[in-house]
Amino acid sequence: MRQYVGLIHKEDGSHFGVSFPDFPGVVTAGATVDEARELAEEALAFHVEGMIEDGKTVPPPTPLEHIEADPDRRDGAAIFVRLKIG
Repeated sequence: MRQYVGLIHKEDGSHFGVSFPDFPGVVTAGATVDEARELAEEALAFHVEGMIEDGKTVPPPTPLEHIEADPDRRDGAAIFVRLKIG
């Protein structure tokens, strides 16, 4: 099962947001970190299933060390999000 890096973001007065460096524009949020992680799995699966249906190539996961080395990606805590598609 593939895992992609998700970046958790939190600002004062907001929920925990999750974005995906490998899938720009795919974001989700939850009131708690656990909820954000669960919703991140759902958002990732939904997006990838749509890519497959549209005949688009799904990129391989970018290694964590490459994401951490990118100065534009240092604003969130990294988590691994499992890609669960049937």
